[in-house]
Amino acid sequence: MQNKSNSHILALKDIVAVLPEKPGIYQFYDTKNTLLYVGKAKNLKKRVASYFNKEHEHAKTRVLVKKINSIQHIVVSSEQDALLLENNMIKKYRPRYNVMLKDDKTYPWIIIKNEPFPRVFHTRTMKKDGSTYFGPYANVRMSRILLDMIRQLYKIRNCSLNLAPKEIAKGKYKVCLEYHIKNCEGPCVGLQTEDSYAQTIRDISTILKGNTIEILKVLRSKLQNCVDLLQFEEAAHIQNKIALLEKYQSKSTVVNPALTDIDVYSILDDVDTAFVNFLKVINGAVIQVHTIEIKKQLHESPEELLGIAITEIRQKIPSTAREIIVPFKPDFTLNDINFFTPQRGEKKQLLELSERNAKYFKLEQLKNLKRVDPERHAKRILETLKYDLQLPMMPNHIECFDNSNIQGAFPVAACVVFKQAKPSKQDYRHFNIKTVTGPNDFASMEEVIRRRYTRLIAENQELPQLVIVDGGKGQLSSAVKIFKELNIYHTVQLIGIAERLEEIYVPNDSVPIYLDKTSESLKLIQRMRDEAHRFGITHHRNQRSKHFIQSELTTIPGIGIKTAELLLSTFKSIQNIKHAQFQEIADVIGNSKAGIITHYFANKTE
Repeated sequence: MQNKSNSHILALKDIVAVLPEKPGIYQFYDTKNTLLYVGKAKNLKKRVASYFNKEHEHAKTRVLVKKINSIQHIVVSSEQDALLLENNMIKKYRPRYNVMLKDDKTYPWIIIKNEPFPRVFHTRTMKKDGSTYFGPYANVRMSRILLDMIRQLYKIRNCSLNLAPKEIAKGKYKVCLEYHIKNCEGPCVGLQTEDSYAQTIRDISTILKGNTIEILKVLRSKLQNCVDLLQFEEAAHIQNKIALLEKYQSKSTVVNPALTDIDVYSILDDVDTAFVNFLKVINGAVIQVHTIEIKKQLHESPEELLGIAITEIRQKIPSTAREIIVPFKPDFTLNDINFFTPQRGEKKQLLELSERNAKYFKLEQLKNLKRVDPERHAKRILETLKYDLQLPMMPNHIECFDNSNIQGAFPVAACVVFKQAKPSKQDYRHFNIKTVTGPNDFASMEEVIRRRYTRLIAENQELPQLVIVDGGKGQLSSAVKIFKELNIYHTVQLIGIAERLEEIYVPNDSVPIYLDKTSESLKLIQRMRDEAHRFGITHHRNQRSKHFIQSELTTIPGIGIKTAELLLSTFKSIQNIKHAQFQEIADVIGNSKAGIITHYFANKTE
């Protein structure tokens, strides 16, 4: 704002001053008359004024405000109309600073075509032709199973003939194979009336709406009637239909069947993305599941994002539900809709089911991102870590330290290096502890940190943005001491991870940070900690092996470590070497050294 002329600031404030205190949408434009942002408001004047009356926390919002050159607005009759208009304008113009709805896939629908003797089939395109659409189905396989079940239950045509009455009357059609295999009743040649076919379509529509209970009642009544009339073949056919519907119903029932016509929404809010899941519940059965991904632009709140998602999904999937279950009350109202946040019971179970679906969808998206665009996946993880730890810069270069010893014997340490969230194994380093006697992890950590960063500074090498030490407050304090000594305390960020509860410690704060156990940030930190431990343990074992070799064979004058290793790899133990024949040893290490070995063990035995 400071870069703009005072006159221009005053001009914008003059525009804001005369805005109506009514619901509507506002539009921000830059100097090139490019639409920057579209927003909705219960009160246009108060909402737009908030952009100019305070210093914004997030940089993107500050940049947006600096770019505003002109403001336009549209007044609408209700908050619900503002929601719809905002959603439509975002999709049409895709302003740079608005959230991006990343639900770009064309999901399949099941359509009942608006035509004589309607067909029922899959489509990915919606047309305003009077047809009835059910969906969308995020799970394509489930929609195909549903359509197959309908075709087993009912005899409907799948041809594309024009079955208008005058066309049938011309007698130009003939029955096809579908009629002969009893999948169709031949409406093309007048063997089925429009009224009979229309009843079939009504039943199919009821099933697709999720109301299988009514169809089951009718079928059971017909079954009893057939049994009473001794029509056993027809009764068996109806019994098969009942079995199919009950199987479909049992797969989808999750709560009390008395719960009917309820919509459920949940949100999983991440650093730069949110995932909103929708469940449609009819008669206690989840008949539809849909999840959308929203890319944040201005650090929008969960309340704002949930409102955007509900508006988008209700436009895409028409609903007659008067009750919507949500994790919290949204910051808007809808006509004749009751928002409810359950605390316990069956409705709470539905909300938890929706939340699980959002989590699974997020995991699938992350797996796909990792496979298709690993660089973007790595950047996302680092952005999450930066946000969770409140780091001042992106931690593209991270180092992690771990100490290994057994009661102070053979103390070693390991440093593993990750760059762009991936191991940089050529930069891994081992350290043999030189100045510490006995099991003293704190002193060992001081030595290793001092040696590592004294060298990097002396060689003018790149310092990491983040250093992780395996341990709690004690190990972290040791690292802080050396960082201050080397004058890099304010340059490199430090954290410690304690193994017991996986709590994260930061300098000058006795209260640890507890990251979500499923978060990408914690998983990256744990992976680095485990890698440092593995690398350190491997080096520790090697040191122990070298010590045992030295204590037995390398005390013999003229026998070095290489010769000792060669003998042990061949004979497997000192005892086998001791009892081996001269020639057996000579074949491995030559006559000269074989003579030294056999002479040594002969004298030792005597």
